[in-house]
Amino acid sequence: MHADDPVLVHTEGHAGHLVLNRPRALNSLTHPMVRTLDATLAAWESDPSVETVVLSGAGGRGLCAGGDIRAIHDDARDGDGRATEAFWWDEYRLNARIARFPKPYVALMDGIVMGGGVGVSAHGGVRVVTERSRVAMPETGIGFVPDVGGTHLLARAPGELGTYLAVSGAAVGAADALLCGLADHFVPSERLAALVADLASVPAGEAVRRYAAEPAPGELADARAWIDHCFAADTAEEIVERLADCGERAAKEAAETILAKSPTSVKVTLEAVRRARELGSLERVLVQEYRVSCAALRGPDLVEGVRAQIIDKDRNPRWSPATLAGVPAGTVEGFFAGRGERDLCLKGVVGGSEPGRS
Repeated sequence: MHADDPVLVHTEGHAGHLVLNRPRALNSLTHPMVRTLDATLAAWESDPSVETVVLSGAGGRGLCAGGDIRAIHDDARDGDGRATEAFWWDEYRLNARIARFPKPYVALMDGIVMGGGVGVSAHGGVRVVTERSRVAMPETGIGFVPDVGGTHLLARAPGELGTYLAVSGAAVGAADALLCGLADHFVPSERLAALVADLASVPAGEAVRRYAAEPAPGELADARAWIDHCFAADTAEEIVERLADCGERAAKEAAETILAKSPTSVKVTLEAVRRARELGSLERVLVQEYRVSCAALRGPDLVEGVRAQIIDKDRNPRWSPATLAGVPAGTVEGFFAGRGERDLCLKGVVGGSEPGRS
């Protein structure tokens, strides 16, 4: 292991540590990082010397800000999309492995945890947030749709909180992450080092309980009334209309936020969360997300959204179509079409042959 490896792998006592190590890029995930995580977890599953796995991020700013969106943008703009499809194939299979990992998987969700960062943490068995945590699935702002099992997690949040977070891309702190089922424990950041030290010899559940505390109050519990009412509407247009008319300032701001996102992404995201509720298992939802992600890769809004928000940073994306009303129902439906042999293949779910290895 070298200090500049993108994933630092080491053991301390009975704990195996995975440290995401691209701090300049807020530890955003690359394909080689996903492969390293998956291979290491596969080895540790049957290694009796490793009793607990601990995931953390280097640099002090966050666990992980998501996937390497610049690489995805370049592949969508200049390539044939195959590299990105192969990345998602391995990433989503990693998400499923984490969810089914047979040993305690402790995710330290300190600082920024977004997109792919949620995928490698919030499916774990022991999910720890701090007062610095900002957890989000912000994909609609870049012309994409929540993936990495995010629609599965958000579909299970109380009431319509998950729909709100998925469509708006809003970030939540510790208390709201706990409320939405995205985390299990609050540990003040000043106690993380002591927690990590204890995990070398103390069972995960006992160690976390030693340092857990009550977080500061969140915001979503008091907003449940208007969120549940507005986001239960049948269509994205009606959601926005209810938000604008309900008399709550925060609701009006949410309407403005949604109207600034990719209209196609908003509509597909709404449909994806609602379908995820019916699909049940994470694996079935991941198959759906793979279909949706691959469709988004070939639409105009992903390249445009990443350009506007991350590359040129003009914050002025030109979405196509430009309005919710302009998105045909058939376009939304097309995102969910099966891909035959190119569908994601997961244990217990009918799928296809692996990209580039069929």
